[in-house]
Amino acid sequence: MWNIKQNLKQWLGIILIGSIMLLFSVYNMFQSPKDYSSTERRKLAKLPDLTIGNFIRDGISDEFEKYSMDQFPLREGFRRLKSLTQYYLLAQKDNHGIYLEDGYVAKLTYPLNFDSINYALERFSWIYTNYLEGKDINIYSAVVPDKSYFLAGKNGYPVMNYEELFHTVKDGMPYARFIDIAGKLTISDYYRTDTHWRQEKLLSVAELIAKNIGFTIKPSTNYQELSINTPFFGVYYGQLALPLKSDEIHIMTNELLEQCTVYNYETNQTTKIYDMEKLKSVDAYEIFLSGAAPLIQINNPNANTDKELILFRDSYGSSLAPLLVEGYKTITLVDIRYIKSDLLSEYITFQNQDVLFLYSTLVLNNSYSLK
Repeated sequence: MWNIKQNLKQWLGIILIGSIMLLFSVYNMFQSPKDYSSTERRKLAKLPDLTIGNFIRDGISDEFEKYSMDQFPLREGFRRLKSLTQYYLLAQKDNHGIYLEDGYVAKLTYPLNFDSINYALERFSWIYTNYLEGKDINIYSAVVPDKSYFLAGKNGYPVMNYEELFHTVKDGMPYARFIDIAGKLTISDYYRTDTHWRQEKLLSVAELIAKNIGFTIKPSTNYQELSINTPFFGVYYGQLALPLKSDEIHIMTNELLEQCTVYNYETNQTTKIYDMEKLKSVDAYEIFLSGAAPLIQINNPNANTDKELILFRDSYGSSLAPLLVEGYKTITLVDIRYIKSDLLSEYITFQNQDVLFLYSTLVLNNSYSLK
């Protein structure tokens, strides 16, 4: 009798597992493959061509495995269940390098990658030698620390030597005056679920940069802080896969900024400082200057000066540049991740400008996309 019960339990277990596998297989067979994961902000793997040639060559199994994982039924739910289990049941500190501390999600940036930093410095030196050297141009540099600068060490995570990174950049750019902005920042100046800093918290940073360059930023009372009533889930929200509250984007504006225009050299389009259409995009941070672009120019028709700023930057510069507008007639933002440095002379006449190299530690520590 006991054996019958045991066998019955085993068969019921086998039938249950088999039914679940069959259900998932049928579901996966009839569902349309998804092209993009909005939470992870990446393209999903597609089914590889199942030809004889692909079976013979190496890699078909790896491609099919990636496809199966990306297109797995109820994938988002299982991702969240996995993260909940790792963080709260198994008490693991991070999920593939993404961690949550003090209400902020951050990414481990460790160790310090000297090869990458030196590569970035070589690209900056090439720009200096070919465009800036010997000309009436004032050159500055600044480094934006990522959130691990404030979170990692005090919470027991491995942390790279940020001070050494700052000094390496400073010493590696002897032609530029280094502006140390890290002391003007705290963790509260960043979005909780995203990599970026909050524009409404950056006036002290803008004031410090302006002071070093030689002009004065008007106080915060000259700006109106507006809340964009759209939930903002940053890039780390999807990577962490935990149920967190959304962030909220605020913008700083005034009559001067509202009359400025932004020209995109790639699209040949003119927009405003704040592109409200981008609130419908995957990344609402693109509201600042319409997001990533190789080359754009902010034009200030009400400037009291003819001065120009050339800002070599990554995405952090998009929200800071508007706060520097009052000091310039034009600000040209250059992102050499998307345009080759040797093409810049076709668009920019380098003469009698201020030049600022502003890059985050995230890009400097993984700089091989710089061209």
